[in-house]
Amino acid sequence: MTKKILLGTLSALALCTGAAQAEETINVLTWEGYADPSFIAKFEEESGCKVNATYVGSNDDFAPKLMAGGGVYDLITPSIDTTKLMIDLDFVEPLDTAMIENWSKIYPKFLALDGIQKDGAYYGMPYVWGAIAFMYLDEAFPTPPTSIADLWREDLKGKISLWDDKSSIYVAARKNGDMDIYALSDAQIEAAKEALIAQKPLIRKYWATAGELVDLYKAGEVVISNTWAGYQSSLLAAEGIKVTEFIPTEGAEGWMDSWMVVKGTPNKECAYKFMNMQLSELGQCGVANVNGYSVANPEAAKNCMSPEQFASLHQDDPAYLDSLLVWQPLGDRFEAYTNAWNAVKAQ
Repeated sequence: MTKKILLGTLSALALCTGAAQAEETINVLTWEGYADPSFIAKFEEESGCKVNATYVGSNDDFAPKLMAGGGVYDLITPSIDTTKLMIDLDFVEPLDTAMIENWSKIYPKFLALDGIQKDGAYYGMPYVWGAIAFMYLDEAFPTPPTSIADLWREDLKGKISLWDDKSSIYVAARKNGDMDIYALSDAQIEAAKEALIAQKPLIRKYWATAGELVDLYKAGEVVISNTWAGYQSSLLAAEGIKVTEFIPTEGAEGWMDSWMVVKGTPNKECAYKFMNMQLSELGQCGVANVNGYSVANPEAAKNCMSPEQFASLHQDDPAYLDSLLVWQPLGDRFEAYTNAWNAVKAQ
């Protein structure tokens, strides 16, 4: 779907927006774990703001859900390759950073990213970050895998899983040796698509949520996949299932998710209370403990994490991101990537 069509649809929906939510309730469109009861319950008790969460499985879910929502959502958390699209489509509004208590404590390198800014204003509050690593079941590999190419092994047919997301194009492009993955030519996208089509008979299932991938490993149906680093592996470890994450020789993608305020929300007071909580020790260690992700406020992290957790999440080494291929906005190429991935699934 082109940006022009998306904007046209948005304008039409603006004419028929549904009734606003209750004043003391905020609806968030976010990822699993970002509104977990383990820390949200305390926020609700202290703030008087009730939180309703709807979860996405891909960054490609944000635009369609916002279009169909009719004013339902107050806050969203897209990744850095999608934040710019949310701004360009006029889905979100500039932040009043003076209302965000720990704004100055966010890693400067995140605040410098173009994807959360426009015309001198910030539209996104950095929240968490990490890698799209790869993972394997220990008992299935006498010799540990090291390459993306291991997801194309014929001897693993029916035991492989890949995230149901356009980033699968990035994976296949790297396997093909095309490393400028956010600026692929039409020919390189086509080559990545063909590689994924060739891989498809080997795939047990394309996973859409963290829980789905965990269940596939628990059932013994999958032995290798990509993963949201730190999250699914910790869930499996809690079940006594030994898996290992690795960065393949072809490199891994990096990501950063940000909270954004949906334009025109009637629940702005609770929205800002919520963002302040998410950038505080309660929210930062809350999500780190649930998801295993690194967080954007290292001062809060240092105060609420053990030294071992702080180091393992690279909170003392944000330059770790420099070793990753950090997601970037695709601009006018968004449709080409998305169409290629949809073509793979349609085969």
